[in-house]
Amino acid sequence: MEAVKLEIRRPQIVNGIGLEPDPDWSFKSLLSELDSLEKKLNLSSSVSLPFAKTKSREIYGEKGTKRSSNAFVMRVSDEEFEDSEGENEEVRDRGLVKAARFNCNEFYFSSSDDDSDDQPCLDVQTYLMNEVGLVESALYELTHEHQLGVKEEIRNTISALETDLRNESEKSSSAHTKVEKYREARREVERKFDVQYQRRVAEGLDNHLTAVQRDHELKSQIEERKIRSDAAHEEAKRREKALQEERLLQEKAKAEAELQAKLKAEEANRAALEAERIAAKEAAEKEAAKASKANTSEVPQTEASGGPNATSSRVENDKTNKSELAGNMLRAAESALKLERERLQKLKELEEINQSLRSSSNQNFDSTGRLIGRLIRQISGNKDKVSTQASELVKIFNNPRCPQTISIAYFAQKVVSNCESPSHSAFACAHVIVLVTSQFPQAMDLVLAEIHRACIYTVPKHISYTKSAFESKEAYWKVIGYKEDDGKIESTTDYLVRLDSYMKLYGALVQTEVAGCQNVHGLKEGWAWLARFLNALPANMYTAVALYAFLQMAGFALFGKYRSQFMKMLNFISENFLNALRSQDDPDLRPITSKIQCYLEDKLFLQEPEGRTLQSSLLSNNMAPESDYHGPYHQQSRHFY
Repeated sequence: MEAVKLEIRRPQIVNGIGLEPDPDWSFKSLLSELDSLEKKLNLSSSVSLPFAKTKSREIYGEKGTKRSSNAFVMRVSDEEFEDSEGENEEVRDRGLVKAARFNCNEFYFSSSDDDSDDQPCLDVQTYLMNEVGLVESALYELTHEHQLGVKEEIRNTISALETDLRNESEKSSSAHTKVEKYREARREVERKFDVQYQRRVAEGLDNHLTAVQRDHELKSQIEERKIRSDAAHEEAKRREKALQEERLLQEKAKAEAELQAKLKAEEANRAALEAERIAAKEAAEKEAAKASKANTSEVPQTEASGGPNATSSRVENDKTNKSELAGNMLRAAESALKLERERLQKLKELEEINQSLRSSSNQNFDSTGRLIGRLIRQISGNKDKVSTQASELVKIFNNPRCPQTISIAYFAQKVVSNCESPSHSAFACAHVIVLVTSQFPQAMDLVLAEIHRACIYTVPKHISYTKSAFESKEAYWKVIGYKEDDGKIESTTDYLVRLDSYMKLYGALVQTEVAGCQNVHGLKEGWAWLARFLNALPANMYTAVALYAFLQMAGFALFGKYRSQFMKMLNFISENFLNALRSQDDPDLRPITSKIQCYLEDKLFLQEPEGRTLQSSLLSNNMAPESDYHGPYHQQSRHFY
């Protein structure tokens, strides 16, 4: 606040009171003077004056703080008063009141009148109240100052409130901004999650659609492949049918050629027989002596009283047939040849029936053949396995989808062709044959026919080589059973290995006995085969291998049933068959000759051959498979020659 300078030109003092202030008064001195004036007025008046104060004046600052009165000095001069009229408005705008010039010339205080009463005092007081401008001005100024202080305080309070409000608003705005930022961050996170989820959903959907499309493509490819496969299968069936027809024609032509060759051989045999009969009639006496000597050297088969009567009669017929067939190219008993013809005729009729069935049904039964072949290849020396395989084969025979004749033909082919397998088990396979043929007896003749077709020594019969009957050695080898592959005839070693396998299967078959099943081609037929073999067949490499293989498989069972008669058979083999082999003085015959001699001298027929008794399920895991212990037989057969 600016200090106001007051100049009093004519100072007057009435009753010790300065009517005009001292020009050098400070604002504090002015206030003190006013206070003393009021006290004097109060003391001189019995009536309380409106300006009577009980508390000294106090000055407060803009913020309500108490200010010192020394800060205000008022000096006023006439020039400054005149010059300050234009500034009144500015002072008012600043919240200040410009003090007006006043004097006390008209005040008159009469204190010397003793007769004065209270009225003059009141008049003086009223006059002073009305005339004193300085007090009013100061009061007004103080009031105005107070108002300004209050306003300033209010303004400060309002400003503080506004500041607080502004701070709170800023805090609220900041909090709101933080909330918005948090919400925005959450929205961004949720948006990212949504985008990621949508991406995953899109990827999953795309993968699913891709998988579905791939599945459809795969199905379409499978359908296309199936269509192409069916078309190729149909084409293959047509080609196979054409090849089969062509093969049948070739086989038929080949069979006719072989038949013609056999017929020629039989005609030659008949011519030789006729010539021999004529010669026998002309020299009856000489032949009678020779015949009696020959009968004493023959096997005494009439003493085989332990064997069946039918077997004895066939053996006697074989003696006469041997004498009739002496010197012929075909060496066999007539009864054996008759049985062979009957079995081959049955097989031929069955093949014709099957061919007509295939032609009429237009169905391919090769899958049945493959199934039967797989079952036969899985046969092992285990009793449960043999029973299972036989049951499966019987089910196939009873399957209406494939004719029974076709199934039986497949069985006969596969069981014989399996003999050439290195893992072939002759005894186990023989058990399966007996189990199956006990329910389908007609299958036995077909199996035997296939065996006779594969090996002529199972008949038994032997064809001797003559240049007049055969164009070459190769033609002769084909007739006795050599295989031809790409125009090349197999070696004698390979042929003898196959011969050994077929003879072991035949020997195992005739001696097999299964509880509850009838073997329609049992030991009786084995005894007959041995008699026909020794009476009709010559001693050579082929017959020696066939005889040794048969004795290995069936000798134990034949001795168990026929005892002394079988021992006579063995004596005949030792005295005649082995001597005939030794007399040929052929180094290739020595191994097989020594094997037969060891069999007889060591009495190996008293020992049960390995694999004859099938393993039970409890021992099957601890014993070697039958294919293992049949290996030595195959390995031995390779050293016969």
